[in-house]
Amino acid sequence: MINPKKTCDRSLTSSYSGFTLLENLIIVSMMGILSAIAAPSWLSFINHQRLTTSIDRIYWAMQTTREEAKRSKEIWQISFKDQNNTVQWAIHRRDDTPTQPQWMTLDQNVQIDPTETTLYQNQTTKIWRMQFDHKGRANGQLGRVTLSLRNGSQAKRCVFVSTLLGTLRKAQNNPKPKDGKYCY
Repeated sequence: MINPKKTCDRSLTSSYSGFTLLENLIIVSMMGILSAIAAPSWLSFINHQRLTTSIDRIYWAMQTTREEAKRSKEIWQISFKDQNNTVQWAIHRRDDTPTQPQWMTLDQNVQIDPTETTLYQNQTTKIWRMQFDHKGRANGQLGRVTLSLRNGSQAKRCVFVSTLLGTLRKAQNNPKPKDGKYCY
């Protein structure tokens, strides 16, 4: 025979376990508020990481171009273009035209800032370039390539060829301009 007291005790304990609907709604609301506060900061962090990673790749590519020129005892060039909303770069000999497989791409959220980039730009092809001679020195014009975010953020990062010896350095945007440029 079934003991009615045991059946009754089991139903009382199961009806009081867990969270109420109101408690669950409060927890979900708090999570939503915290997410709304944290999301913009997280997106900003991610975008700045994309920009920093892209400029690091450009810096590495310029160093590689310089070393390749010294190794081969020829003039080598790094070329940059912004094609179909994608920044691309290629390392090649000065007289060679890069083939499609030679072009490497950066993150699509990054763009070349034409107002801050001072490298030589071919007006026909719209390709920026930097050349290094057989001793790793800048072959001609000094300059910088500047990257910014496509979302309109003021963040900028740049790589300079700052001396005729081919010295490379990285920089980021500053609140006050110097010679009309913010990335120095």
